[in-house]
Amino acid sequence: MSGREKAVWTECDKTNFIKYTMKILLLVYLCVYVAWAQDLEFDNEEDDDLATPDSNGTAVDARGHRPLQRGRETFTGNRYAPPRVSGGSRYRGRPTSAPIGGRQIQEKVEQPEAGGCTHASEEMGVLCPTGCDLKTTLLKQERNVKRSINELKPQVNDLSRSSNTVFNYVNGISNSLRERQRVSNDNSRVVSQYTDRVEEQHAYIKEIVDTVFPSNIRVLQGVLDKIKLKIQKLEKAIQAQRDECKTPCKTKCPIPVVSGKECEDIFRRGGVDSQMYMIQPDAFYPPYKVFCDQASQNGGWLLIQNRLDGSVDFGRRWDEYRRGFGNIAFDSGKGHCATPGEYWLGNDRISQLTKMGPTEVLIEMEDWTGAKVHAQYNQFTVQSETSNYVLAVGGYSGNAGNCFLEGSLELFGENRTMTIHNGMMFSTYDRDNDNWTPGNPTKQCSKEDGGAYTRQMAKHGTDDGVVWMNWKGSWYSLKAISMKIRPYFASR
Repeated sequence: MSGREKAVWTECDKTNFIKYTMKILLLVYLCVYVAWAQDLEFDNEEDDDLATPDSNGTAVDARGHRPLQRGRETFTGNRYAPPRVSGGSRYRGRPTSAPIGGRQIQEKVEQPEAGGCTHASEEMGVLCPTGCDLKTTLLKQERNVKRSINELKPQVNDLSRSSNTVFNYVNGISNSLRERQRVSNDNSRVVSQYTDRVEEQHAYIKEIVDTVFPSNIRVLQGVLDKIKLKIQKLEKAIQAQRDECKTPCKTKCPIPVVSGKECEDIFRRGGVDSQMYMIQPDAFYPPYKVFCDQASQNGGWLLIQNRLDGSVDFGRRWDEYRRGFGNIAFDSGKGHCATPGEYWLGNDRISQLTKMGPTEVLIEMEDWTGAKVHAQYNQFTVQSETSNYVLAVGGYSGNAGNCFLEGSLELFGENRTMTIHNGMMFSTYDRDNDNWTPGNPTKQCSKEDGGAYTRQMAKHGTDDGVVWMNWKGSWYSLKAISMKIRPYFASR
């Protein structure tokens, strides 16, 4: 074989080798694709295994209203959401820390008492809420009872005099009857008939005088005795309240001297300790108490929601979520309230705070093993009640998973879209605003998913309490969760 023929044969060998290699790669790709498809079917079979028979023998889907549809649906993340509050920030970067002796801190202001159990300053509230109002009410009742007794006494006296007059009259009739009996012997029949009538009248009158009148008098006397006893008890209660109110009441959570529009403003005014503060975002509305976290991520966080032990029931009506509920903070034993309680700040207040300017939110979570994660959005706005408090978020960061914008990653298609919170309205069990079969009262998320939770419920799987699907899945109720907001500015 010549050298040229050897070269031609070598090129043919290369061509055949390439064709053979491509066939092998194609077969490997088909095998991988078939295995991947079988895995998908196996996952669906596992989900089907979650269905357990009920007492009638029929299959019950343990996942409730979150079925995983078969196949690979196309995820659609588009949902209308109102524009978030943007534009210029309320704050620039924080100035450098001043020397310890140069920080301007508001001087402590002594709040004088207006007398009794109230402060002269309206925002300091009532000092003795458990006693003084009762004292005023008891004094009013005492005056009304005494007036009724004074009106009743003359009537009882008139009744006593009337009974004596009737008694004397009956005695006179009895004497007259005996006299007539002596002079009526000649006409016994007529006298007997007359006597029978008189005796009947006499017996009736005597029964009234001897039984009915004394009984009524005894009843009235008993009523008077009971009223006197009640008056004595009221007088003792009033005296006890007076004794308790001699010493001014002291609140368990004294209000710090530093205050501001929100927690960032308080931080810049010198309130760098995490505790309860008084804020007033709008001068046209009264101030209210909040808990400020001045330690996490440079501070300035205002706690709008906190759940840590299940001590407060979060299964509330629309009006309660609008106003807010729960306990702001507790005394930690250091003379100030540095321990946050379980509470919801109130939708009206949250909406007002987030619409004052660009706002960010920090959501911190903890499971029952002590593991902690967080989700942060640098754009967060809650619209007013006229729009049912529509939520708008953007700019995610953190390690908990982007549930607000992406929904649950374990679901597909419409099932996943329904778990996206961005653009959703607020919903309670007495006002249904979710997208799960509107108009059907049996298809309502806030009724099916309750607000209570315990460690056992989380252990066996539940979607009550707070569930963050992209961290623990759809059936794990978290132990603790908090939501904090503060003004957003890029130069933080």
